[in-house]
Amino acid sequence: MRASDHRPGRTTPPRPLDVESLFPDLAAHRRTATRLHPRPGTPGPHDSHVGGPMLWPADEPWPVCTTPHRRAPGPGPLPLVALAQLHARDVPDLPAGPDGCDLLQVFWCPFDAHGPTGYGMYTHLRWRRAAEVREPTADLPAPGAVGFDGYLPEPCVLHPERITEYPYIELLTGELGAAVEEWEDAQEEAAYEAEEEAEEDGGEPWLPTYQCDLSVAPGWKVGGHAAWNLTGPGTMDCEACGCPTELLLTVATTEWQADRTSWIPLEDGPMSPTGVVVGNHGKLNVFACPRDPSHPHGFSVQ
Repeated sequence: MRASDHRPGRTTPPRPLDVESLFPDLAAHRRTATRLHPRPGTPGPHDSHVGGPMLWPADEPWPVCTTPHRRAPGPGPLPLVALAQLHARDVPDLPAGPDGCDLLQVFWCPFDAHGPTGYGMYTHLRWRRAAEVREPTADLPAPGAVGFDGYLPEPCVLHPERITEYPYIELLTGELGAAVEEWEDAQEEAAYEAEEEAEEDGGEPWLPTYQCDLSVAPGWKVGGHAAWNLTGPGTMDCEACGCPTELLLTVATTEWQADRTSWIPLEDGPMSPTGVVVGNHGKLNVFACPRDPSHPHGFSVQ
């Protein structure tokens, strides 16, 4: 039995309102997501984890970055940093990979030196069948030169939990979108008025909103809906076939924010357990093609 079978779980509190009772049309947009709840620990190569040892074949070359790095001149190809490893057996919303692969391994380069601007991230995903790794290597490469400590994750075990999500508010259109926006504005106005009253009696007012409490969960997760808080809603179509991609993985700087405390698990609430920092303390959304998981992945920093 895996060590992860003995780890205590993490429980997202019930949502403060039943959003489908307010807006029944949201049912058509409902998706499940798996919150990963990374917590500091000592994962092994056969575990799902963040920042732990990869289940890597001894005879397979480790992935490297060949892009020249201004802040690390002369070292040649740099070993990519092992970011996360996810087994389908542990993560309900992890889709099957190419040819039925059941293990997703995520790497990234520890330098902002990529893309058209020369200051972007480079993330590499590798799918494999876990059972086929019969001779895993015990000699995993140590990180070489590092441009930013936020690329070095702390080893974390996972406590996967399946939840329900709804679309980012700006993606809702038509009558449904208008109704949610109107309700959201009313909640924010009521919260402002309650705050003014609370200043007189010392209370702490709080009213839930769709954006912060009823739609997209913060933190590391697999599946569900993407948040577009930095760029606004965007499209992410498959480069190979043109079909709309779906959110595969969210890599987050924090597990919750000050305006999203209703998502803190009942058991605990560390804000930044992995030590990872994405962009300006945001998140990395990874998208996959639902038609063919072998097609190139899409990436968006939010």
